[in-house]
Amino acid sequence: MEFDLDEATAILERTPRVLESWLSGLPDPWIRGNEGPDTWSPFNVVGHLIDGEEHDWMVRARIILDGSADRRFAPYDRFRHLRERQDVSLDDLLRQFAELRAANLVELRGLSLTRDHFELTGEHPTFGEVTLAQLLATWAAHDLSHIAQIARAMAKQYRDAIGPWKQFLSVMGS
Repeated sequence: MEFDLDEATAILERTPRVLESWLSGLPDPWIRGNEGPDTWSPFNVVGHLIDGEEHDWMVRARIILDGSADRRFAPYDRFRHLRERQDVSLDDLLRQFAELRAANLVELRGLSLTRDHFELTGEHPTFGEVTLAQLLATWAAHDLSHIAQIARAMAKQYRDAIGPWKQFLSVMGS
């Protein structure tokens, strides 16, 4: 599937509502449970999504679009949210995520991007040259990846409780 900005933003604009509807008001075991050592809970994922809204997607899009000779992206700290935001309620995180995402999408739409813009490049610290289209497509796929991660983390809270049905639920893993 070729990148399409309208299709990508259709995902991006829905993610905050999906997460708010799904997670708001759930008991702590659902929002704080994870998949095991060194994995993230739904609470952690929402913090990470906020961090991306503040330090990743639009920051990097601006670098690509500003026309500067220096198109290098600063390395992204994927774990910053684990040091910050731990003392905030999930409802506050969900609200902050929705506000930041809405503002970023207003800015993105205001750029009036054309196909030519999508071929502009930046320098990722790991991958090297990447296009604006790749960055924006990854933003949408990143949301979907973390929605799947939340589903896995939540499902695994009942790994033992489901007994023999585990064999029929691929979300439980092996």
